[in-house]
Amino acid sequence: MLLRVWRMVRLAAAAMVAAAPALAAPPPSPPPARIVAVGDLHGDLGVWRDIAGAAGLIDSRGHWSGGRTTLVQVGDVVDRGPDSLGILHNLMQLQKEAPKQGGQVIVLVGNHEAMNITGDLRYTTPADFAAFANADSAALRERLYQARKGEVEAKYRASDPKMTAPAIHDAWVKSTPLGWVEQRLAWSPKGEIGQWVIRNPAVAIVNGNLFVHGGISVEYSKRPIDEINRQVASALKTVQRSGDSILTDPLGPLWYRGLITRDPKVTQIPAVGAARTPISQELPTVLEAYEAKRIIVGHTPNLKGIQILYGGRLVTIDTGNSRYYGGPPSYLEIVGDRLVPHVVPRSSAAAKGEE
Repeated sequence: MLLRVWRMVRLAAAAMVAAAPALAAPPPSPPPARIVAVGDLHGDLGVWRDIAGAAGLIDSRGHWSGGRTTLVQVGDVVDRGPDSLGILHNLMQLQKEAPKQGGQVIVLVGNHEAMNITGDLRYTTPADFAAFANADSAALRERLYQARKGEVEAKYRASDPKMTAPAIHDAWVKSTPLGWVEQRLAWSPKGEIGQWVIRNPAVAIVNGNLFVHGGISVEYSKRPIDEINRQVASALKTVQRSGDSILTDPLGPLWYRGLITRDPKVTQIPAVGAARTPISQELPTVLEAYEAKRIIVGHTPNLKGIQILYGGRLVTIDTGNSRYYGGPPSYLEIVGDRLVPHVVPRSSAAAKGEE
């Protein structure tokens, strides 16, 4: 009797299992987020198109095709090359287009963006000024001269008291190319480009990857990222030119090279003293401060290519992309914890400077 009952229980249990719906397979894990990091471009629109196209970020017309990718460009879009404005306009456009596909475009403030806002135009090319020129540029330049005539004449006569008014006018016009006035208006804190730069961060962290143009010193690592970004934006808005500004501080995020070298001729910082700890000690301190896996920087060109250093905790991505430097065009792809440097062939149009 007991054996028959046990058989009935087993048959009932088997029937219940057979009738039960199969358990659904667990949903597949989402693919790791893809990040593309691009170093300094310095006015080379052709090489920017080569890099962005090779990375699958833009289509043949320059529109976003990167899907859910996050692009981080680490600053120094401008100066040295002939077409800073073309790259700026494309990045502005991509920042608006990428979110529609679930992507994101982060453009950091580099020291050359800060220099343009604060009026340091040592590296701005004639072609960059010409890009802003139009049919009214000559008249606009003349109106500016007349408005500042007394100031301009006083400046020239401080060097040459005998200089005549017509000679001063001609000298000033020669030193003020067409498009210069428009460039200065666009780059002012209230101008289209100036406002855009001010809205961009100086430091960003994405999936544990810490991005900054120059670097973060152990001194600055005591400041939260939001505070650093607020200070940079404030300094840009008020056009701070002083030597102690965060925009010019050799220990600050736009200029610091101390994570790459301790050569005082390069860093402009004495390589001695308690504040200058070895890179092997400073790097983990900085990363720990922000709970980051690694720091990725531009600013200091290395024409050998992207460098992955200190076991992947420091990555340098300024490879001299621009024709000015002639380095290998490149980008860094980050998928999860996998770091993949890519070298991009320079197209014939980019090599010839045809934009």
